Amino acid sequence: MHNTTFSLQGWFVQSKGNIVSDMGGEKVMLSVHNGKYYNLGEIGGKIWELLEHPTCVTEMVAKLMSEYEVEHDQCEEHVLSFLQMLSKENLIEAAENHDHA
Repeated sequence: MHNTTFSLQGWFVQSKGNIVSDMGGEKVMLSVHNGKYYNLGEIGGKIWELLEHPTCVTEMVAKLMSEYEVEHDQCEEHVLSFLQMLSKENLIEAAENHDHA
């Protein structure tokens, strides 16, 4: 994987070629490219939904904090960690800044 910087200002989007299903409130995914299954869980599934369109990390954190009871720093840490895992598996890619002007 290319050198992706994970910062709060980073923008990311889903990579193509993944099949996602909802199973009992949790998202599960099959990567067509690597033939692996992933259980994203409830919150991971929510992050995955947010990545349908180019999204910045700070926006993801704000949306998750509005839906779940979580400390800001802990939420940032978990989002960045989850994004790194998705990137390592080539499930997401860096996106251009798409600020809504």
